[in-house]
Amino acid sequence: MNFQTIFNQKLPQVEALAPGRVNLLGEHTDYNDGFVLPTAIPQKTVVQIGLSDDGMYHFYSENLNEQVDIGEEYFRPGNMSGAGKMPTLQYEFASYIFGCIQVLKEVGYTISPLNLYVKSSVPIGSGLSSSAALEVATLRGIRQLFNLPINDVEIAQFAQQAEIQYAHVQCGIMDQMASSLADTKHMLFLDTRSLERRVLPLPEGASIVVIDSGVPRTLAGSGYNQRRAECEQAAQLLGVKALRDITDVNLVETLPEPLRRRARHVVTENNRVLEALQNVASLEQFGELMNASHASLRDDYEVSVPALDTLVDILQKTPGVFGARLTGAGFGGATVALVATGEEKNIAQKVLEQYSHAGYSGNILVGA
Repeated sequence: MNFQTIFNQKLPQVEALAPGRVNLLGEHTDYNDGFVLPTAIPQKTVVQIGLSDDGMYHFYSENLNEQVDIGEEYFRPGNMSGAGKMPTLQYEFASYIFGCIQVLKEVGYTISPLNLYVKSSVPIGSGLSSSAALEVATLRGIRQLFNLPINDVEIAQFAQQAEIQYAHVQCGIMDQMASSLADTKHMLFLDTRSLERRVLPLPEGASIVVIDSGVPRTLAGSGYNQRRAECEQAAQLLGVKALRDITDVNLVETLPEPLRRRARHVVTENNRVLEALQNVASLEQFGELMNASHASLRDDYEVSVPALDTLVDILQKTPGVFGARLTGAGFGGATVALVATGEEKNIAQKVLEQYSHAGYSGNILVGA
């Protein structure tokens, strides 16, 4: 299948793409106005777009082999409050695309009916931001087609709003900023409150390996929204706007459980990102921060699962691995490891073999 056969049209008018991302440090800090350190991965989502000639919006996913058709009446100005105002969409991918168009219309842009074809190599359900890649690619394509005066930061902001309002995931802005601004050769340090950012080289002599645990997870159906609510409650009890405003971890000790542990993770994780930014001089130090991050996500934030813990433990004990942790929201998904450059494939294969002996089945996503 291709754009031409699905929509019975000539070549698409525009094509746009966006990468997935992996987060090296700063997990569950973005919706707490904190600090993050992601990088882009090689896998990308591609969208092809042309104008529709029948007054309908048509979205097709090559990966799912599914099509969704939506009437223009759902996009009328004044019908923009989000939940309950969109058609019932059988396929989740369409919610993200619908949301991107809707948020653009909310601010006054005219988006004519479209044919939109999606294909992606970003793994779904592995914590590598397949949804953000879809949103950013969609918005880039629409920007190009209609010549909209939107910069890359605004692309990320619109993408975040689309996910919150129409996919009903109370996400921070890290994934969308990383997909819109990051590349595979650098880390993107981002202050998610001010959107101040710095592009930093990956630690010299190291490369990234990402391994899927084989345990899928969905953000909206997991404890993600619950963790966000717990953080907001903790911040309120501490009298601050967000947990980012607490830098002394001792200040969270007065909180009731589980808020104490949730807040402790956020405070220490923000401190780990800042330490990596300012003081880390070696791969070993960076790896130690990644290891400590996983322990915090496992014990204080409680978003790991046995398969992830097993995989991370194997990685951390493998020669040539400087550090490893779960990446993404958790509750399944993938791990990220910093390994010696040139040893990526060898290390990943050895780790998967041991992981299999432990009774699990994973696969290499980055570093094969």
